[in-house]
Amino acid sequence: MRVLVTGGAGYIGSHVVKALGEKGYDVLTYDNLSFGHADAVLYGDLIVGDLSDREKVRETLKAFDPDAVMHFAASIVVPESIREPVMYYRNNFCNALNLIDCCIECRVKKFIFSSTAAVYGIPEEIPVKESSPLRPINPYGSSKVMVEQLLSDVSARGGFHYVSLRYFNVAGADKEARIGQNRKDATHLITVAVRAALGKRPSLEIYGTDYRTSDGTCIRDYIHVDDLSDAHIVALDYLLKGGRSNVFNCGYGHGASVREVVSAVKTVTGVNFPVVETGRREGDPPMLIADSTKLRSALGWLPRYDDLEYIIKTAFEWEKRINGS
Repeated sequence: MRVLVTGGAGYIGSHVVKALGEKGYDVLTYDNLSFGHADAVLYGDLIVGDLSDREKVRETLKAFDPDAVMHFAASIVVPESIREPVMYYRNNFCNALNLIDCCIECRVKKFIFSSTAAVYGIPEEIPVKESSPLRPINPYGSSKVMVEQLLSDVSARGGFHYVSLRYFNVAGADKEARIGQNRKDATHLITVAVRAALGKRPSLEIYGTDYRTSDGTCIRDYIHVDDLSDAHIVALDYLLKGGRSNVFNCGYGHGASVREVVSAVKTVTGVNFPVVETGRREGDPPMLIADSTKLRSALGWLPRYDDLEYIIKTAFEWEKRINGS
């Protein structure tokens, strides 16, 4: 079975490429390397290209003839999406439209989409179900909703099936520290915190301490990147066995506050790094926790790494490796 992975040199994409390779799939990564790294692609070949290059996308699909496409390539930073909305709609929606259109032309009928909990905005119910209203509060979330709507409309006409996986907060790294989060400007809390512990940052900023939560800081559902990768494998198996288009939340069903994460990072690393408390960051909901019952029951997904300290440890070992520590 052949799988084309867009954005497969990036953080999440590279872990999914690893999981596909370990399962024996023939994998081809398509990435423009704007944030990805060629050495993060542990299995299969890499084609350097941009999704805006329609001819190259079409040629790649025709030559490789994949059984399925997994689409990760996107811009993902919420504050940046508020500053640069046009860039986010162009990269996240227009490029996805280009890819999906080429898939239809090349008769690729199975598609897995990297979506986000940001589609829910500030949910009325916690934990969040897939049936919850989609009310994004930033352009990042809105751009993902637009792609989900496009996929739904394309699927409705028949002959094309997709799974949209709505990620909550992805963290951690490969347990052997071969790959991990490698963006210099990473905004993921656990990555930023372990970098502060290693002295790669002068301090860690906490954005907002007056939310209506247990300790005033935002609460998130942190999922290990390898468990998320497994969700892609079971979603692919579901589609290849004839499953119909569907949407699934990817999370553990419980959350940790920013303060709790910071405390856990200090415990794991043994470093009491400086923390600076500042005001809220625009576009951040107070709490996001997944109801992943549907993913577990329908696809048989069983997470293996539901442990905050383990997640932090793998991120820390990765950062030490790339930092030469």
